[in-house]
Amino acid sequence: MSEQAGRVPHSVRLDEEKCVGCTTCIKKCPTEAIRVRKGKANIIAERCIDCGECIRTCPHGAKRAVSDPVSIIDGYRVKVAIPAPTLYSQYDEGKSVDKVLSGLLELGFDEVFEVAEAAEIVTAATKELLARDAAAAARGERSLPRPIISSACPAVVRLVQLRFPSLIPHLAPLIPPMEAAARIAKYKIHAGEEGVGVFFITPCAGKVTVTREPLGYERSALDGVIGLRDIYLPLRVAMGKAPERKLARAGRKGLEWARVEGECDALGERRSISVDGISNVIGVLEALENGNIGELEYIEALACPAGCLGGPLTVENPYIAKTRLRNREESAAEALVVPRGYEPPTFEELRWTVPVRSRNALVLDPDMIKAMLMMEEIEVRAEGLPGLDCGSCGAPSCRALAEDIVRGTAVESDCVFKLRDKVRALAKELMALEEIQPPGLDR
Repeated sequence: MSEQAGRVPHSVRLDEEKCVGCTTCIKKCPTEAIRVRKGKANIIAERCIDCGECIRTCPHGAKRAVSDPVSIIDGYRVKVAIPAPTLYSQYDEGKSVDKVLSGLLELGFDEVFEVAEAAEIVTAATKELLARDAAAAARGERSLPRPIISSACPAVVRLVQLRFPSLIPHLAPLIPPMEAAARIAKYKIHAGEEGVGVFFITPCAGKVTVTREPLGYERSALDGVIGLRDIYLPLRVAMGKAPERKLARAGRKGLEWARVEGECDALGERRSISVDGISNVIGVLEALENGNIGELEYIEALACPAGCLGGPLTVENPYIAKTRLRNREESAAEALVVPRGYEPPTFEELRWTVPVRSRNALVLDPDMIKAMLMMEEIEVRAEGLPGLDCGSCGAPSCRALAEDIVRGTAVESDCVFKLRDKVRALAKELMALEEIQPPGLDR
């Protein structure tokens, strides 16, 4: 969004100098969060879920994800890097996981803790969640509705909050691996020492935002989030200087989380599906909401195409990255060795402590009667629009324009077809005035 983004501290921003108002982005946004007004795109903060779809589709590079600079680590006595497993896939296979982690130490970090290691711990917690819940259901006690939806992708959680609030009870009430890794590094290994900074290296804009506005917990243990794209080149140089150390600990099940089907593979749950790409996720959630999903236990939903490997802050082609990651999986141990030097978080420590609630960005007015009247007016105005959804008005659809008109952020003449009709009507009136002009006056 432009820098006046509103209350929500989003990562996705608009670079107004590069924006030409082409309207490409408004068609791709899954929550209709973008409008083009006065020749520039504008992102509605309350509707944005930081999925990064606009970053991927903007032909002019006018959308970007803002993360912390690498220099943020300089303000801490002990600097801990927690890299997403996607990072390993960005470099050719000659750069082992050990080499990548050694490069991070060369770059200025004092320690590394793999998010893939925490992913294995979260996998175990998810298995326990499924088992506990199934046992509760068997006893006739309250249980989560099936299928349970993974809460690891923050863009998907925000999508559910905004567009599918009835599905919130389906979300797995567990913190994501990056937050688990940060808590282990800060509170288990360093026991809350002063001056310890923990920094996530992310492929994803949504994970930048969720550290500032957490979902399911009050405050993140992270002190900064560095975009993978920003650290890619400095780390490449650092790897050339760094002696390789034996640092990798995560097993295959943790590395898998970076790709589509990775979480389901790690869980080993046969009654599960994996879906990637925000439009595909929406299709599955719509089917679930309409009662058209069969006997499933779990849904792994990832907003980015190809999963985290296709995140907007990555560098490498996601399909090349997927092959590299699979090869690294094959050479890794089956699973994490029993953690050394710390007690892994308990199941209760990994559970949400704050309920995730629906977001009211789509509410027309707090007063229900007024909102209903506005809804009726929207329907009437939408009927009067051409229904072409051409986007020329700067809104993604005619109905969206009708809503904007009722909200007072647009006018009917923003529609080029309505404007044309008004111009024609005005021309006819002028011609009529010409015909009735009194004789003797200059024409």
